[in-house]
Amino acid sequence: MYYVQRNALGHIIRADKASYPEAEDFLVEDHPDILAWMARGTIEGRLQQLRQSDMEMIRVLDDLIQVLTSKGVIRITDLPEAALAKLKTRNEVRGELGGLDHLVDDPDDALL
Repeated sequence: MYYVQRNALGHIIRADKASYPEAEDFLVEDHPDILAWMARGTIEGRLQQLRQSDMEMIRVLDDLIQVLTSKGVIRITDLPEAALAKLKTRNEVRGELGGLDHLVDDPDDALL
């Protein structure tokens, strides 16, 4: 059984197995509203994981581009103008933060 709180539209905004003061109702575990609330939470959690992964991949791709250009595999001018502008901005910001490396805890650095 879940104790639930709903918004003005009747959508569940909180569900908990333990009672809490704002709970207005209680529903069984297989109630369609509870199942929908759980599914929404799962989807939102997965989207958050994907957003975090995207941020990590940006760093990987940035580093990969730098390695490929430094080894002469590709030329920076081979990239589209929009990509060049973004890379230039990232390089400037990373350069400005270069003196702050000791403040950033990057677990990937421990692998090198």
